[in-house]
Amino acid sequence: MSDLVVIVYPTEAKAEEMRQKIIGLQKEYLIEIGDAAIAVMHEGGKVKLNQLLNTTALGAVSGSFWGLLIGAIFLMPVFGAAIGAASGALGGALTDYGVDDGFMKELSGSLQPGNAALFLLIRKMTADKVLEAIKGSGGVVLKTSLDHTREQALRDAISASPGAVEHPSATPAPVGSGAPSPVG
Repeated sequence: MSDLVVIVYPTEAKAEEMRQKIIGLQKEYLIEIGDAAIAVMHEGGKVKLNQLLNTTALGAVSGSFWGLLIGAIFLMPVFGAAIGAASGALGGALTDYGVDDGFMKELSGSLQPGNAALFLLIRKMTADKVLEAIKGSGGVVLKTSLDHTREQALRDAISASPGAVEHPSATPAPVGSGAPSPVG
């Protein structure tokens, strides 16, 4: 089962930086994402979606390949490629993978102009390592489908300072114990 996480950042550049960091974590097999889209609120209330996967272009490429192949069989490869590209682009435009576009636009309608929301559809993740990697990245958690404990851990991680490592079970060593310090 996938989990949805929506984090709001002050700029589109910061949201893109975090998306690239998450993609890097995916390359390390620490997280598996189904979608990572960014929605930006522009002046005038217009929401722009920046999808990870352009389904229209993907459909046009695959459609033109199949159209070329079928057109070659019937000795009309150029016509077949053109028809295949057009039908593939149409099919790609009508296909929606990952987080629903309408949901992203509706939820992003509450953003301030210039802010960007990073929508992550997470299939699997090694939570402790991912949270450590995004610690102190900033942003505000807008919506999640995580349970309360995991959601609070996410909120704490993105608001913590990047250098701080918390070990609640570790007790500090008493002052003056251990080996004497060298004097020089």
